Amino acid sequence: MTLPEVVSQEEWLAARVALLAKEKELTRARDALNAERRRLPMVESTKPYVFHGPGGELRLLDMFEGRLQLILGHFMFDPSWDDGCPSCSAGADEVSPGLIAHLHVRDTTLAFVSRAPLAKIEDYKARKGWTFPWYSSHGSDFNYDFHVTMDESVMPLEYNYRPLKAEDDWEQPFEMPGTSYFLREGDRVFHTYSTFARGAEQTGGSYYFLDLTALGRQEDWEEPKGRAAAVRAAQPDFAS
Repeated sequence: MTLPEVVSQEEWLAARVALLAKEKELTRARDALNAERRRLPMVESTKPYVFHGPGGELRLLDMFEGRLQLILGHFMFDPSWDDGCPSCSAGADEVSPGLIAHLHVRDTTLAFVSRAPLAKIEDYKARKGWTFPWYSSHGSDFNYDFHVTMDESVMPLEYNYRPLKAEDDWEQPFEMPGTSYFLREGDRVFHTYSTFARGAEQTGGSYYFLDLTALGRQEDWEEPKGRAAAVRAAQPDFAS
């Protein structure tokens, strides 16, 4: 492992102050980007999607649970799988009742949706000990319309707002991750934002804690190289 250079306290402080100036720049840029995101227009969601939850069939509107906003995680779970995606599971492990409660205070509901049948979702959710809302979109167009299930026989492949070329060994349909955000006005539902791939990292979690450590995420793409004795792929472990 190649650890950070050892220097005097004075040298460390000078380097830290220089980095602080860049961190403040990033904070201001992030604030500006967030403001620009809030200025995005929105589009009404009028398609009558039918989802399945523990209480029976429900609409997108029902997922709000009476609140003004809905954050919907696209959890990768193909109907043929017995378990959910390991990366999505790692993120879901970090969703605590406390986080859910804090979002509720700000009139916002967090839930997940997957293409797997509800019985498989409920079984996996119970095994993981999760308590957040998680619904099945099995049998609906929802995942395809939001470009998180890829199947050229249904629609052209697109991910993260760009055309996606399937590799020869990719068996379709295949699942991809993302998060979508909705706002309601009365009984009208509006789609305000969706983010995919590494865009979902901006909500934080363990990745952002690791970004502040000397060893980082310990993944093979990070700089400087050689910080981790056992380099991981860009695939997080998740709690059993």
